[in-house]
Amino acid sequence: MSAATATVRSFAFLHDIRAERGLPTTVQVEVPAQGVSARGIAADLGLPLELVEGVFLNGRLFEYDVIVRPGDRVGLVPPGTPAFHPAFFGRRRAS
Repeated sequence: MSAATATVRSFAFLHDIRAERGLPTTVQVEVPAQGVSARGIAADLGLPLELVEGVFLNGRLFEYDVIVRPGDRVGLVPPGTPAFHPAFFGRRRAS
């Protein structure tokens, strides 16, 4: 199967980690048609998985095991990132 891309942004100190390494903080990543977990993307980007608490996927908040598909917009967020509903971090799953 061919792969397409998703846009991935790193926020707060995840942004800082990428920037300090001289890496872009917003990237296009290849995603297979069947999708890949946001956790897998974070690992591929070299981000410490213990510092990824939530994922904004197309404007909705999920745990980092949510499946990302081609064309998705992803935001990786660490603990303590302000949000409209911070209580959902780590508690909401994709349906």
